[in-house]
Amino acid sequence: DDPNSFFMKKFLNISSSPMDFGGVQINILLGTLFLWFLVWLVLFSGVRKGIEIANKVFMPLLFVMILIMLARSLSLEGAKNGLNWLFKPDFRVITNYKVWAAAYGQIFFSLSICFAIMITYASYLPTKSDLANNGAITSFINCGFSMLAGIVVFSILGYMANQQGVSVKDVVSSGVGLAFITLPKAINLLPFPQFFGFLFFLSLVFAGFTSMISISEASCSAFIDKYGWDRKRVVSLFCIIGALFSLIFMLRSGLFILDIVDHFINNFGIVFAGLIEVVLISWFFDINKIRSHINEVSDFKIGIWWNVCLKVITPIVLGYMAVANLIGDIRQNYGGYNFMSIFIFGWLVLIIIIVLSILLQRTKSNWPKLYLINKD
Repeated sequence: DDPNSFFMKKFLNISSSPMDFGGVQINILLGTLFLWFLVWLVLFSGVRKGIEIANKVFMPLLFVMILIMLARSLSLEGAKNGLNWLFKPDFRVITNYKVWAAAYGQIFFSLSICFAIMITYASYLPTKSDLANNGAITSFINCGFSMLAGIVVFSILGYMANQQGVSVKDVVSSGVGLAFITLPKAINLLPFPQFFGFLFFLSLVFAGFTSMISISEASCSAFIDKYGWDRKRVVSLFCIIGALFSLIFMLRSGLFILDIVDHFINNFGIVFAGLIEVVLISWFFDINKIRSHINEVSDFKIGIWWNVCLKVITPIVLGYMAVANLIGDIRQNYGGYNFMSIFIFGWLVLIIIIVLSILLQRTKSNWPKLYLINKD
């Protein structure tokens, strides 16, 4: 009876559960393989001729498309109702750990914290780069872009609610439902829906593609640095293996599997890795020496508050949220999925990643030759 459920199963050809694999969806297979080919092409070309050029092309285009949709969405009738819904806080849920865990997960994901992306890209900068300024600019641009995207989305939802004569809360959804059901419905109500629909989905493709490049580069760079392997061979092998592992997400149950894997990787793998990392750096390394180096190469200085945030505030808040989220998932299966689905695509995936990480860490490395490696 749920129209969204009907749409997901019939139009997107999705199966009824994660374990009901079904067949491979050819259109998704072709699209995914094509994206892996593009990622291979960019990474194979090197840092300057591949990654740098791709970022200079796709990131500005993404901003331009968002600005065009922003200008149009703000002019829609009922847009202000959507913005009121977006910016009106509900302090009743401020004590709900799931809200904080979601916020931490979102900022970790959007800023690529603990994905090794920041470390990888930072390693390509000159030695005396302004670290504090680069970090601040990256954070503010990221959050600013997220805010612009949020304004676009809720302006369109406000317009949709106005057209249907209902409250904004009646048309709001999240995740896949928002991107592939609710917003397309709203865009269809706009003048020139083909144009704005094209911009919207092209923006999603560009955002996902640039993220795919950065995550893949972080993985490839780790093998290049640790073992001194040739970039072209590493990139080629990584993209082949990545494409093969992606096949499971191309099944009819692939969306459910992706949902489970994404939840466990972000809420446990990334969050707990971030917690361990911040504790190790702030309590077992000379954090004052790190702060002194940052201040030496930066235009504006970071003070003792930076130490306090890393040593006290972040471990307490992030630790509480991570543990509370873990307890919540142990008590009740995520998303209402059955135990077998959660175990195979959630807990087992985490265990495999941890074991592989330990094994790779114990293998012989080529670290002494790190600075002799040409990453291009």
